[in-house]
Amino acid sequence: MEKLKTQSFDRGSALSIFGSDRKEDLIALILALILSFFIYFTY
Repeated sequence: MEKLKTQSFDRGSALSIFGSDRKEDLIALILALILSFFIYFTY
């Protein structure tokens, strides 16, 4: 029988300044909300 190969997840980039993907996603969400409120209230 053929052995099953384990799949490993590649993050895609090692240039992140955050230790975890969850923290990086949370910071990106917060920055997007701040930017959207800034654009909404200034225009």
